[in-house]
Amino acid sequence: MKFTDLVVWQKSHELFLSIVEDVENYPRKKAADIISGQILRSSSSISANIAEGNGRHKGREYEHYLIIARGSLTETENWLIKCKDLCYIGNEVFAARIKTLDEVLKMLNSLIGKLRKSR
Repeated sequence: MKFTDLVVWQKSHELFLSIVEDVENYPRKKAADIISGQILRSSSSISANIAEGNGRHKGREYEHYLIIARGSLTETENWLIKCKDLCYIGNEVFAARIKTLDEVLKMLNSLIGKLRKSR
């Protein structure tokens, strides 16, 4: 199965695209520029690590990359909280992004669990 067929990759890619749109509306300030770079990096790492792990086709290696993706997901959540608190995004946008993060987290945890059981 190609990584693009995985719903967890599709959802994480959708999240990244949404965050790209959000960042375009951040204020043009030094702090916002730094945060923009960080949230873009962490959110893009979620789907990138899912894709790389899928390409490995091996249980432990795949699991390793999924765990890294999960770490990037929690880092993205951290940046989203900062963006909300700095009023770079509103409560509705924040809630929508957190909902997607929660969905991706559940899928990642499920996939990690399946890989562990298959060993």
